[in-house]
Amino acid sequence: MSLKTSSLTFKDRIRIQIQDPIMRQAVANAQERIGANRQKMVDDLGNWEAWRKQAQSIRDHVLNNLDAYLYQLSEKVIANGGHVYFAKTKEDATRYILQVAQAKQAKKVVKSKSMVTEEIGMNAVLEAAGIKVVETDLAEYILQLDQDPPSHVVVPAIHKDRHQIRRVLHEQLGYDGSETPEAMTLFIRQKLREDFFSADIGVTGCNFAVAETGSMCLVSNEGNARLCTTLPKTHIAVMGMERIAPTFEEVDVLITLLARSAVGARLTGYNTWLTGPCESGQIDGPQEFHLVIVDNGRSQVLGSPFQAILRCIRCGACINICPAYRHIGGHGYGSIYPGPIGAVISPLLGGYKDFKELPYACSLCTACDSVCPVRIPLSTLILEHRRVMAHTGMTPKAERHATKLFTYVNSHPTLWKVGMIAGARAAGWLIKDGQPRVGGGAVSAWTEARDLPSADGKSFRTWFKEHQAKGHQ
Repeated sequence: MSLKTSSLTFKDRIRIQIQDPIMRQAVANAQERIGANRQKMVDDLGNWEAWRKQAQSIRDHVLNNLDAYLYQLSEKVIANGGHVYFAKTKEDATRYILQVAQAKQAKKVVKSKSMVTEEIGMNAVLEAAGIKVVETDLAEYILQLDQDPPSHVVVPAIHKDRHQIRRVLHEQLGYDGSETPEAMTLFIRQKLREDFFSADIGVTGCNFAVAETGSMCLVSNEGNARLCTTLPKTHIAVMGMERIAPTFEEVDVLITLLARSAVGARLTGYNTWLTGPCESGQIDGPQEFHLVIVDNGRSQVLGSPFQAILRCIRCGACINICPAYRHIGGHGYGSIYPGPIGAVISPLLGGYKDFKELPYACSLCTACDSVCPVRIPLSTLILEHRRVMAHTGMTPKAERHATKLFTYVNSHPTLWKVGMIAGARAAGWLIKDGQPRVGGGAVSAWTEARDLPSADGKSFRTWFKEHQAKGHQ
């Protein structure tokens, strides 16, 4: 699996998702529940905007001094007995991970939820080499069984209901129990326990790396991450190069906002801190630790108009409030990263060729701007993508010509006046019962879910002029 999750066109993906009532209801319910809990936690914390400004300041400071903090982090990890590998591309990252696995003659890898390993397509590379990879996050495990990509950065299986999950467990594992969450979770837990004890390598992501100590911070609501990092003899942590905090003091601020923004809780169930392999005399922990720091396009974003997107702490708050995501779900985006965060970062990491439509999966309502805990101006960056594509000729020719024509007419008052009068008269004839008499192209797509307003054949200026005349009589 890589950043791109579907070979279907954007319109085809949207059409499929719009016609999936189970997904839409599940997403709507989750958005409302998480949103309500988040607001409670925001009110409980108090001074929310001050916290956001502080978090923004921390993330900006790290990005502006990233080279120094990466050096400090790597030196500390090595001093702690670990190994560090800087991966310029996703291929570099997966090649190194595979080399470590083969050197250990690994047959099985257990991993906790990690967006960056999804981004680089790690599972597919290891499996192609004959190494079994087992997702141990509850939702990711279910999706892996169903060969279904995640649709949310925090709640991967947000698009499935309990009936679908039971079907997956029955078909893939012969589960015959009830469809209650408790029963299904216990069944999966028993299955995973065997994998934890027999795994050769544990792989995790990294929410934050502390440059001062070389420590890794893992934030989760399940105990699987701790089992992945303590039972196997080798632990590999994979992190995006920007996920650094200078000291534990800054991590405290970021975690405080992360839990509240992601799931509407004061803290997640587990906050795990790892500093290198286990030391002499210690029982728990891996004998060998590797940190893979992934660039994969991030260095090109530094210093660009899009740098603010690297502040992201992957809380998913923007997704949880997005009206577009509410209707098309995560799979509609065709990317590992959906929602507003995906609309910005996917074209940057994966290129415009595969993700040029994503910046248009947005109404620019700016709701995402208001909830982002690190104050990323997501709607502004989405609009910037549209500018880049327009200026570089990536938008359709018809659209570019129409825009040029509109700009020309709009800059000439006489032409604009004539155009509005003619357009109003034409609309009076063309629109009937909210639908155009002549369809095709963008007009048909627009009216699939909307009715056009009834037209009386008059432009606003004509109506206003007549209204003024009546007022003076």
